[in-house]
Amino acid sequence: MELSYLIDASSLLLRWLHLIVGIAWIGSSFYFVWLDNSLKAPADPKLKEDGVGGELWAMHGGGFYNPQKYAVAPKKLPDDLHFFFWPSYTTWITGFLLISMLYYFQAATYMVDPAISAITPGQSVGIGLATLVLGWVVYDQLARLLIERSQLLFAVIYVAFVAAVTYALCHLLAGRAAYIHVGAMIATTMSANVFFWIIPAQRKQVAAMQRGEAVDPMLGKRAKQRSYHNNYLTLPVLFTMISNHYASTYNHPQAWLVLMLIMLGSVLIRHFFNLRHKGVLRWEFPIAGLAIIFATLVWIAPKPAVINAGEAVPSLSEITAIAQARCAGCHADKPTIMPIAQMGVMLDTPERVKQFAQRINERAFQLKNMPLANMTQITDEERAKIGAWYAAGAK
Repeated sequence: MELSYLIDASSLLLRWLHLIVGIAWIGSSFYFVWLDNSLKAPADPKLKEDGVGGELWAMHGGGFYNPQKYAVAPKKLPDDLHFFFWPSYTTWITGFLLISMLYYFQAATYMVDPAISAITPGQSVGIGLATLVLGWVVYDQLARLLIERSQLLFAVIYVAFVAAVTYALCHLLAGRAAYIHVGAMIATTMSANVFFWIIPAQRKQVAAMQRGEAVDPMLGKRAKQRSYHNNYLTLPVLFTMISNHYASTYNHPQAWLVLMLIMLGSVLIRHFFNLRHKGVLRWEFPIAGLAIIFATLVWIAPKPAVINAGEAVPSLSEITAIAQARCAGCHADKPTIMPIAQMGVMLDTPERVKQFAQRINERAFQLKNMPLANMTQITDEERAKIGAWYAAGAK
């Protein structure tokens, strides 16, 4: 069994598991923020005396539910108490294994782009790992300093920091690696919030109750702050997770700004839903968020090739020769670089080249993200021929 296939099969299983546990983590984040924002003061005076600060009646799957939240803590610790941390930890662990397998172990292919910077594969891996650590340290210090001051000031400074990191990575790493590392940095911060703040605060609250001591309300306040931050960061992370499929974003000359605008739009949309759960409707937030995202997508739309009058149009045989020399190593019935034809696309005959004309034009001419890492050294002249051939009708 070839190594390339083992990597492919392993990444399939890891990606699947990463998606499953990520859904569990993000789902619980969305649910508990919705629950917090939807709680009402209990109507029963006895509940208030017991310390219940809010409750909610809900129905799901044919059953009635009545979750209650205590202002600080219940008078008596229950025998069975659930904690929510394994989805977070397993999401980060599977994500780190996946990024290691796909990027760090194949850094020369996926992390380095000579057209962007002259770094070595080892240096690119070091930059990636340093980004994960730096992102957490800066975020954590900002949150510590500003928890009692201004959340708006915190947001402004943190967004500026993420923008600076995004700009730096987009000028150091290959585009898709830069995007995935911005997402990995934010995801690491989210999981570190759970590991270093949220779960320890909960453990301290339980320990205080077991000792018969009063629970420090600041523990819950700090944990809740980090939990809310995680909630706002989910949509930006989800976008970076899927961004490697959309080269029009990470291959744009201003890729760093493209990513920041899309993440900003998603945060505004998330803010709308968080306010809506509290009964506050602020439609300007989703409208602005969607406007930013759609305007960005219009801005980065690839431009078609222009054929000048009297200019000779490349023939199908010319394009087939280019495809066989530059593409068939990965896209053929029996490829020589990859174990199987990638994405099921085969470009080793004139008929197949014509069949996949749109995809060839998009990937090789418009987005210029194929061949992968330009390992077959396709030239700008050859890309231009593909664009001209497609613009003339791919005849």
